[in-house]
Amino acid sequence: MQHDTSPHQVKMAGRLRPVQTASAVPCYSHMLFFQFYPTFQRFDCKVFLTEAAQYFGGCYKVVMVDNTHVIVLRGTGKNMVPVPEMAAFAERYGFEFQAHEVGDANRSGRVERPFAFIENNFLAGREFADWNDLNQQARAWCDQVNGSYKKHIRAVPKELFAVERHVLKPLPIWVPEVYRLHHRIVDVEGYVAINTNRYSVPFQWIGHQVQVRETKDKIEIQYGSRQSVSHTRIIDPIGQRVTLREHRPVRGQGIKRSDPRPEEKTLCQLVPEAAEYVQALKKRGRKPITLALRQVLRMAREYPRDAFVSALAEAARYGMYDLVRLERMILRRIANDYFRFENNDN
Repeated sequence: MQHDTSPHQVKMAGRLRPVQTASAVPCYSHMLFFQFYPTFQRFDCKVFLTEAAQYFGGCYKVVMVDNTHVIVLRGTGKNMVPVPEMAAFAERYGFEFQAHEVGDANRSGRVERPFAFIENNFLAGREFADWNDLNQQARAWCDQVNGSYKKHIRAVPKELFAVERHVLKPLPIWVPEVYRLHHRIVDVEGYVAINTNRYSVPFQWIGHQVQVRETKDKIEIQYGSRQSVSHTRIIDPIGQRVTLREHRPVRGQGIKRSDPRPEEKTLCQLVPEAAEYVQALKKRGRKPITLALRQVLRMAREYPRDAFVSALAEAARYGMYDLVRLERMILRRIANDYFRFENNDN
C-alpha cells in the first residue's frame, strides 16, 4: 500500500482554508481511501493509518511512503530508518514502512495520481460545514468511486480488492485508540490548554497537575486515579474556550481560603512585627494579594531588619499601603550606611 499527503484548499464554513489530504492506495486493486486534517503530524498519521486499516479490513505487509520527517528518522530509500514511535506503531499491526528512492516518481505514482482526481472531482464545487462533514463525505465518495470502472486499470477496484483481500494481515481483536498524552497544570481560571484551545475542569482542581489524553474526537482530563472529565476535541487551534456548567461553582460557593498563604506564613515567621501590617494590606492594598505579599517578603529578605521594621511601622501609622513608596522609605533609612557619595566638587 502506498501512503502520501498533499496540500489542498477546501471551502469550509463559508471560507477557503488550507488542509492536508492524506491518502492510501493498495498497489494491486487501486482502492482509494483519503481523509483531511488541519496539520499532519505523527498523531494524525497514526489516526489515518488506523482508519485506513479498518476501511480495508486488514493491513498490508508493506506501507510505501515518501521520505517524510513524519515517519523517517534518518536515511532515504532502502536505508530509511523510521522514527521509533512509528516503528512501534507498525509493529503493533504487523507491517513495515519502506521509503522509495529520492526522485523515483514511478514508485509513488499510484498515490500521487488520486490527488489531482480528488481536487478536480471531489473538492470542486463542494462546501463543507466542518471537519466531520468533510471527512464523512470523503469516506462516502471513496465507496462510490471504488465501485466504478477505471479506464487506467481496466477494472473495478472493489472487484480487484476481493482478490487481494485474503492476503491482508487481519486486524487485532482489539484495535487500540490512537492518543497523545499531555501533562498540564490547571490555570487560575480552571482551564487546561491543549493546542491553544482551553477546556474546563472542576474549579477544585485549580493549581493541580492533571494528565490529558487527546484522541481523535475527545479530550479526556484525569486528576488522580478516579476523577476525570471529557470534552469534545476542537480540531482547529483557534484559542476557543470550552466550558461545562458543572465545572463552575454556584455564585457565592467558590473556594474560600481560610488558611494563610505560604508567603504570609514565611513573612510572619521571618518578621513577626509585620503581621499587623499584612492583615491591613490584605484589606486595603490595591495589588493582588499574592503579588503584594511576595513583594513585601522580598523586601524583608533583601533589606536590613531594623530599616524594614522601622519603615513598616511608619507606613502602618499613616495608613500607607503603596509598596513602591514603602521600599523608598527603606532605602532612605539605609542610604547613609550602605551608599557612599564622593564629593566631586573641584
